[in-house]
Amino acid sequence: MAVRVLLAEDHALMRAGLRSLLKELGGVEVVGEAGEGHEALRLVAELRPDVVLLDISMPGLGGLEVAARVVREHPDTKVLVLSMHRNEEYVLEALRAGATGYILKDADAVELGVALRAVARGDRYLDPAVSAVVFDALKESAPSVRAPLDRLTPRQRETLQLIAEGNTTKEIAGKLNLRVKTVESHRTQLMKRLGVHDVAGLVRCAIRSGLVSAER
Repeated sequence: MAVRVLLAEDHALMRAGLRSLLKELGGVEVVGEAGEGHEALRLVAELRPDVVLLDISMPGLGGLEVAARVVREHPDTKVLVLSMHRNEEYVLEALRAGATGYILKDADAVELGVALRAVARGDRYLDPAVSAVVFDALKESAPSVRAPLDRLTPRQRETLQLIAEGNTTKEIAGKLNLRVKTVESHRTQLMKRLGVHDVAGLVRCAIRSGLVSAER
């Protein structure tokens, strides 16, 4: 039986390339495509794919939050994160969010096929290029240390992403259907929980945690 895959990637050309690549692999069926985080969640609920091939840097709702919600709301759907980032912080945040696998965008077709089949059957998969550094990071990290994003509610993570993407308080209020004062309260709580004192600090924290990409 073919592995049913939802492509969640905001760049149309990248999606087209992935779709073509997966078609050539055989044993994989692309059942849907999403270019934005909220759309990805809607399609997961509608299509119930076996695997979401998910870009870590999605607009609207970041890939990490999408992964966390998919895992929580649709446990039968596995998440394979697709990313350009080799830094262990990005990989660890993806795994903490509930992703079953992590593969780099420069992986070849064979490696992508191996990763998709592995996560579809419930196994974990790490791109060979990042597995060694991640293993070392996990070995050295203290179990009592919480990841920064673990201190935040889903709404706070969503607000943090929108702040880091350069949205004004009014724009964030409009996108989240909240009052401006509520957004201001969220921002204050974000600073308190993350131990920063200005918006620049929030942006740096969002980048370090992989919520947004510095390259975007």
